[in-house]
Amino acid sequence: MTDACNIAAALPRMAAEVPERIAMRCPGRDGRYDVAISYRELDRRSDAIAAGLAKRGIGRGSRSVVMVRPTPEFFLLMFALFKAGAVPVLVDPGIDKRALKQCLDEARPDAFIGVPLAMFARVLLGWAKSARLRIGTRRALFADATLAEIEREGQGAGPQLTATAPDDVAGILFTSGSTGVPKGVVYRHRHFVAQVDMLREALGITADGGVDLPTFPPFALFDPALGMTSIIPDMDPTRPAKADPRKLHAAIERFGVTQLFGSPALMRVLADHGQPLSTVARVTSAGAPVPADVVAKMRMLLPADAGFWTPYGATECLPVAVIEGRELVTLRERTATGAGTCVGRPVPPNEVRIIRITDEAIPEWSDALLVKPGQVGEITVAGPSATDTYFRREAQTRLAKIAETQPAAAGGEGARRIVHRMGDLGYVDAEGRLWFCGRKSQRVVTAARTLCTEQVEPVFDTHPEVRRTALVGIGERGAQRPLLCVELNAGIAKAERARIADELRHLGEGFVHTAHVDTFAFHPAFPVDIRHNAKIGREKLAVWAARELRAGRAFEPATAPD
Repeated sequence: MTDACNIAAALPRMAAEVPERIAMRCPGRDGRYDVAISYRELDRRSDAIAAGLAKRGIGRGSRSVVMVRPTPEFFLLMFALFKAGAVPVLVDPGIDKRALKQCLDEARPDAFIGVPLAMFARVLLGWAKSARLRIGTRRALFADATLAEIEREGQGAGPQLTATAPDDVAGILFTSGSTGVPKGVVYRHRHFVAQVDMLREALGITADGGVDLPTFPPFALFDPALGMTSIIPDMDPTRPAKADPRKLHAAIERFGVTQLFGSPALMRVLADHGQPLSTVARVTSAGAPVPADVVAKMRMLLPADAGFWTPYGATECLPVAVIEGRELVTLRERTATGAGTCVGRPVPPNEVRIIRITDEAIPEWSDALLVKPGQVGEITVAGPSATDTYFRREAQTRLAKIAETQPAAAGGEGARRIVHRMGDLGYVDAEGRLWFCGRKSQRVVTAARTLCTEQVEPVFDTHPEVRRTALVGIGERGAQRPLLCVELNAGIAKAERARIADELRHLGEGFVHTAHVDTFAFHPAFPVDIRHNAKIGREKLAVWAARELRAGRAFEPATAPD
């Protein structure tokens, strides 16, 4: 078998070393975990699917849309595509249908692989017209073959690991579009391999056969490289806030789960449920800042020596930095007084630097871009997992990437690398920790100052009757009026809003940076991103808040609307 820079290369290795170890368990339709796949079976069957795809003309470099639920078919298919050197295209199924069509049209796939509903929608809505091969997970109209037929066609072909190079494209992963139009992030094989190595080192993961419950399915693809067993949870991965904690606990206890990955929304579900997680040694939560109260509750449910890790990053670059829950809880007071959210120290070998805030493209790196130590600016990252382009989005690539020439060795030319602009605002403190202050696109710029969401909102979130808040700007940037959208805890009467608005105004007066936030609008339930149910849709809230202000339903100073 040829050595390759390929995330799937770990699979045949594990199949040789521990063939009978269970690679994954998946719940059936009735919620019972009646499907178990060993490393040997996962390796053998994904080889067969890769060979079957090759017979149908899908091989190295072929782009293949995958719209399959987190079932055994999804994981078999993904490893088969990686082995074949093909390029899986992943798009969140919950995004706006017009945006979904745009994503699929941009990808120009050679193959479309999906569940029957996706196959029907492809024809009805005109998705992925470029696809010359259409494969259904089950027998369906408009499909050329089923995945089972593809697997049978490739049986007996032997190992199928293509000798992919580090710079070969490994996948196109579309962002959720929660803060803009979804963009296809181009992952090269070296990016996936670097992610595995960096996460292993940062989180202290050893290949000891641990058991993982990855509530965001794509993260389960890392488990074979980490030597773990994946327990696919019985839940809708697009709605983690609606997960049934009893089902999660049943799986954790039955299979002795030692590692858990989930969004902050899922962490709150488990924290509020209050059931001890006695077997879990490591929890990882990402997708948005994890509220300190959730971290504290989760720490109480975990064994004393367990770790609660919150990596910071994005689809374009992960992991960037990481912090453990104990340290995060100690910084809770600083967050509540407007310091931002500490996301920890950069994960080696990342280089994290803070540059001045601008919405313009920066073609070439210069140290003149750097802000003074401790000053808020845009977070940039250079490192092995930082991606270098968006697929067929040159304008967005120019806005997010900076080319840098590194210092040259004596007599030689300096190497070139890409610096990724996170689109997040933050700073590095005197201890070398990175603090997140909010999205650059969501900053509020008044005539006198710039307000960052993650420095303003935590001050108001301390009110006992407030579930969460969201800062938005009304008007043109540079002359915006700050307005705080407020989502209250359940069961609070509308008649209490005027009182709560006065109390929030008083809270804000206690800090220089929140003293001018004096207008409030109460929203029943904030819109959140579809991927993690955690990132607040402030762009949508800003439109809503402007209507509330015009209609006189916002609570302004010295006013109390009915």
